[in-house]
Amino acid sequence: MSASGGSKAILAAFLANMGIAIAKFIGWFLSGSASMLAEAIHSVADSGNQLLLMLGGRKARKSADRAHPFGYGRERYVYAFVVSIILFSLGGLFAIYEGIDKLTHPHELDPQWQYLPLVILIVAIALESFSLRTAVKESNAIRPKGQSWVAFIRRAKAPELPVVLLEDLGALLGLTFALFGVGMTILTHNPFFDALGTLMIGTLLIIVAAVLGWETKSLLVGEGATPEDFDKIVAAIEKGPEVEKLIHIKTLYVGPEELLVAAKVGVPQDKLLADVASDINTVEGRIREAVPTARIIYLEPDVYRGAGGEQLPTESVILKSSD
Repeated sequence: MSASGGSKAILAAFLANMGIAIAKFIGWFLSGSASMLAEAIHSVADSGNQLLLMLGGRKARKSADRAHPFGYGRERYVYAFVVSIILFSLGGLFAIYEGIDKLTHPHELDPQWQYLPLVILIVAIALESFSLRTAVKESNAIRPKGQSWVAFIRRAKAPELPVVLLEDLGALLGLTFALFGVGMTILTHNPFFDALGTLMIGTLLIIVAAVLGWETKSLLVGEGATPEDFDKIVAAIEKGPEVEKLIHIKTLYVGPEELLVAAKVGVPQDKLLADVASDINTVEGRIREAVPTARIIYLEPDVYRGAGGEQLPTESVILKSSD
C-alpha cells in the first residue's frame, strides 16, 4: 500500500480497536450496560473494517493482466464500500436494536460493577484519541495546504485515510455518548439513559456509514481529476507549440494513485508523422511532470477545424510519413 493509503493509521486503528473491544465486552458482561455492548460491537466492526482496508490494499497491488488491463487499483474502493456497509449494518442497526430492546425491557446496572464501564470508556477515549492523532498526522502529509477536512474527505482518491478518520471521529463521539448514558444511569438510577446512549451511538454509526458509502460510491462509479489537476493537465498540453488546439479531454481515476488522461489534440496538418509522434511524447512528458498521478495517457492527433470552417480534402488530414 502506498504512503497515501495510510497504512500506519490503519494499523494503529486496528490495534486500538481490538484492545478496546475486549475491554468493552468485559465491561458489558459484568455491568450489563447496553451502551457498553453497543460500543463493543462498534469496536469489533471497526477492527474488521481495518482488516478489510489492508486486504484491499494488498489486492490492489496485483499487476495488470489481460482481464484487467488497467490493473486492480479499484479494489481499494470496493473494500472501502464494503466497510461502509458493515459499519451501517453490524454497528448502527445492531446498536439501535439493542437500544430499543433496553427501552422496552429496562434493567439497572449491576451495582457491584457499575463504575467499571466508566473506567473502560475513559481509557478507550485516550486510545481512540491516539488513533485519531495518527490518522490526522498521516492525512496532513498528503492534504493540500489550506484544504478543509471536509474537502479532503470528499476529494481524496485514496479511500483508506478518509475511512479511518471518520471511523475514529465516530468512535470518539460514540464513546462520549456511552459515557453520557452510563454516567447518567449511575447518577439517576434510571436505565433510560443507558438505552438513550445506545440509540445515539447507533444513529451516529448510520450517519457515518451513509457518508462513507456515498463518497466511496462516487469513486467506484468513476471520478475524474480534481479541478486543480485538470487545469494543470490542460495547461501542460497547451503550453508548447506542439499543439494548435486542445479539441477535447477526459480523465478518470483507475486507482487511487493512477489517473487516465485521454485527449484529442489539433496538430498542424503539414507535419510529418515522425515529428507528430515526437511532439506527442513531449506533451505527455509535460503532463506527467505537472500531475505525477497521470500515468496512463492517450493523446490522439487530429487536424483542428473551427465551427463552420471549410472541410478539408481527405488527403490534407493524412499524416505523411518521413519517407
